Amino acid sequence: MTPTLVRQHLSHVGAAPRVNLCARARDWSEIQERMLVPLYEAVYERLETGPGTRLLGLGCGSGLALLMAVSRGAAVAGVDSSPERLALARQRLQPEGWNTRARVRTRILAGSVRDVAGPDTPVYTLVTAFDPVGSLAAGSEDLAELLAAATPLARRGAPVVLAGWGPPERCATSAVLRATAGRARWRPALRDDLEDVAQRAGLKPDGSGRVSCPFGYADPDSAARGLMSTGLLDGAIAATDQERVGKELAEALHPYRRADGTVWMPNVFRYLVARVP
Repeated sequence: MTPTLVRQHLSHVGAAPRVNLCARARDWSEIQERMLVPLYEAVYERLETGPGTRLLGLGCGSGLALLMAVSRGAAVAGVDSSPERLALARQRLQPEGWNTRARVRTRILAGSVRDVAGPDTPVYTLVTAFDPVGSLAAGSEDLAELLAAATPLARRGAPVVLAGWGPPERCATSAVLRATAGRARWRPALRDDLEDVAQRAGLKPDGSGRVSCPFGYADPDSAARGLMSTGLLDGAIAATDQERVGKELAEALHPYRRADGTVWMPNVFRYLVARVP
């Protein structure tokens, strides 16, 4: 889903697998990123995102969630560690054809959130981290550190939104990824994952919600490319090889193939609204 759907640091799982990072970023942008659109919409609606919003998106990927906020009138900034995804975000949010005013209202930045800080940095009224928490424990630890670095850039009381996988029995994709990645690298989402991350980052939980985010693909190949683009299977690829993981993924997807050849996996995602103290 971002990450994510949570992009993991490969130092936790072994040597980096050999992949075409540009092709993977394109698969994320064209296939996978849209799967979380219902989540983005639900959060923006609940928090009344609009012309008065100054949004900082952590792990913004190729910028779809930011683009949706811009369409509501928000000014946005996005940070991501993937240069390939950021290049696509810039194409979406800062194309040459846009007028100067629209371009000024968007900032796409490489590196860590610490690189955003400066004397001209605006005070953000909303911070989002839409890459779902859970599945691999390292992602939660990294996100808590990222949030702790980002919250000083937000005004007091500003909402900070975290997202996570819902109950395993309601997330078909979670089962598919677990079967492919292996039990040693995968764990089911826990009920208090989001609250634990928020508390480690010094945030105060202030409500939550659940959103249906089915993953639908035109065919098994699109499904495999989309799920591979999340980075969640990189540990398995590094431990074996991409061809073997691809075969295991195809087998795990088989129960979700429909008669017309499409792949459909129902999922529920959870989000937490926390506040900057």
